[in-house]
Amino acid sequence: MRIFCLNIILALLFLISNSVVAQYSKLSGFDDKAVHFGFALSYNESDYYIQKSINFQFSDDSLQSLLVNAKPGFTLGVISSLNVNPNFKIRFAIPSLSFQERDLEYTYLNPANNETTLAVKSIRPVYLEFPAMFKFRTDRINNWAVYGLTGVRFGIDMASDKDVNNLAALPEDQIVKLKKTDFGFEVGGGFDFFLEYFKFGLELKLGVGMMNVHLNEGTSFDTPIDYLRSKVWTFSLTFEG
Repeated sequence: MRIFCLNIILALLFLISNSVVAQYSKLSGFDDKAVHFGFALSYNESDYYIQKSINFQFSDDSLQSLLVNAKPGFTLGVISSLNVNPNFKIRFAIPSLSFQERDLEYTYLNPANNETTLAVKSIRPVYLEFPAMFKFRTDRINNWAVYGLTGVRFGIDMASDKDVNNLAALPEDQIVKLKKTDFGFEVGGGFDFFLEYFKFGLELKLGVGMMNVHLNEGTSFDTPIDYLRSKVWTFSLTFEG
């Protein structure tokens, strides 16, 4: 994720460098407006902080390991920015639609032949998110600036499988369920570039869940898990007018 984002950032910095180094100021009245609107196109990489149950024993005739495999996804959002002053802004990306994916990988050992088998349970939530962020920006240096941001987000899983009947299904058809909602904080930063007709931004942030999103029904796939908390890296291209 970090290498991917670094390559994209370097490529975009090179492409827009000729524009932002111009001596005359572009969008000179941008910070005088009270409200700005725009949108964000984002790549995300979703993971979980996982705590395994202390009551579950990983023994030679059962589960050997349980891992989370992060997967890529994407996010679309509408941006509203309230200018308190040129260096401090309150930003909303309401609503944002975040398509995420992770795999839980269960490795089992068969004691009869000492062979291992792998069971993979994919988790694909689609969150309707409501983030609220505080943005702290430096003064403009010609036509660009650096900023940091922090805030919170609330998400509702629009693709929730919480009503699926796991207990009546075969093990291979059972799923790992998530709760309908998630809540957490975000922190990150980026660069603003003031172009001829709009402001373009490059942004990287980390979102960390503050609640256990695992819905435990006591299946063989649920028992080893004590809790799951979301962890999402997001790289965004922002456009504001």
